[in-house]
Amino acid sequence: FDTEDIRMIRSLGKRNDILDILGRSICPSIHGHDVIKKALALQLLSGCEKNLKNGTHLRGDINILMVGDPSTAKSQLLRAAMSISPLAISTTGKGSSGVGLTAAVTSDPETKERRLEAGAMVLADRGLVCVDEFDKMGENDRVAIHEAMEQQTVTIAKAGLHASLNARCSVLAAANPVYGQYDRKRRIQENIGLPDSLLSRFDLLFVVLDQLDPDSDRRIAAHVIRGHRYLSVGGSAGHDSDYDDDSSEDENEDSANNATSKAHSIWQRSRYDFANSSRVRAGREDDDPHSDDVLQHDFLRKYLHFAKHKFTPRLTDEARECIAGRYAEMRSRQDERTLPVTARSLETIIRLASAHAKARLSNEVDADTDVAAAMDILSFALYHENTQVLEDTSLSKDKRKVDELSNTDEEASDSEDNSPKRPRAEDDLQDGATSSNTSDALSKLMARVFEEVDTSLDDGIEIVEVCDDITDRELIARVARTLHEDGKIYMADDMLYRV
Repeated sequence: FDTEDIRMIRSLGKRNDILDILGRSICPSIHGHDVIKKALALQLLSGCEKNLKNGTHLRGDINILMVGDPSTAKSQLLRAAMSISPLAISTTGKGSSGVGLTAAVTSDPETKERRLEAGAMVLADRGLVCVDEFDKMGENDRVAIHEAMEQQTVTIAKAGLHASLNARCSVLAAANPVYGQYDRKRRIQENIGLPDSLLSRFDLLFVVLDQLDPDSDRRIAAHVIRGHRYLSVGGSAGHDSDYDDDSSEDENEDSANNATSKAHSIWQRSRYDFANSSRVRAGREDDDPHSDDVLQHDFLRKYLHFAKHKFTPRLTDEARECIAGRYAEMRSRQDERTLPVTARSLETIIRLASAHAKARLSNEVDADTDVAAAMDILSFALYHENTQVLEDTSLSKDKRKVDELSNTDEEASDSEDNSPKRPRAEDDLQDGATSSNTSDALSKLMARVFEEVDTSLDDGIEIVEVCDDITDRELIARVARTLHEDGKIYMADDMLYRV
């Protein structure tokens, strides 16, 4: 680090959208997965490790598991995290064994003495372990990493040797569902096929689905094609970490503009700007010239390293009360279709909030910003709900669909003047309201339909029972199909199911 780097790091840490910047700067060649990228940024920052006076060790490292359909960029995200982390070791489930991940006792060929050889998780102490094809690992081998993931030690008692090795590392794993494709009609535990004792050791579990949406498919295709069209300065084809680098132009500027060049050297214009899925981001300022830019790879690594090692956030009284309340709320929402919420989930909130405080370069965990951001990501992982992501990913989609809904409903309202009085949400959509009011009414109606499906006591609910006070059932059907296309619910044979 030099003085200019530290100055730019502290200046960048004051931005309100720092987590969005770090998220989109991680692997910009991958389309979408905004929440997962933010979670990877928090994993690279990690929480605060605590060693109590009674010898208890509380880990600060964050473990993440991604399960989903094939061809959803899980392995590419693993590679991106490896390229950013200062110490990262990669392995695969099929090519790894329990002793290969922890430690093995071998015999010296010359002296015939027993010796210990460290495995991947011991070698990655204070680093990151990336495990691809996690579901292909044998059951006996998976049991061997239970201790290393929670206690962060590897205890060996073999062949007269007894030792305890440190394995203070974060685990980033990717796996495929049991049935190849993710079956939404089955519980998440049935799709994953891993024991609950192992799943509870992962702080975040993301289900990555391959959605069938023509608009999304077109954006993904444009994003990928733009990456293949890119050529680097040397004429070679672009790869995952390529950006449109303007460093050569900066080097040719005269010395009088060195300060300006240095000030803008942390930003790079991604070649994927025009393939972005959402041009509106939370916290984006209209006059910000770097709203769609990404950080340089080297500066991103410097920022994460500086924030991780220079700050140890402490929980404030407001943050403690907020975390306790949100944890109790999660326990009350737990059902058979969600992952079990245990005391480890409480520690997950603390770790994510502490990591977000590090991203802000703060020594205090704030309830309104840090805990809210942590719960936003955790809710997306547990319930596939995320207020910020719903706004980001659905805003452009809502604008396209509001016109279609309003036009169709206005035509229907002309022929239904003598119909009974309808609720306000239905009136707002069909009585010539403004586009903003229509969008708000549509969002409220979508939220209401999703809530009724989510809180139904049975596994599924008939569509005729949803919002039964609204007379326009075709409107409810269109809203249900919209939620089905967005992957929030599953619709089949006039039945709505929770995802």
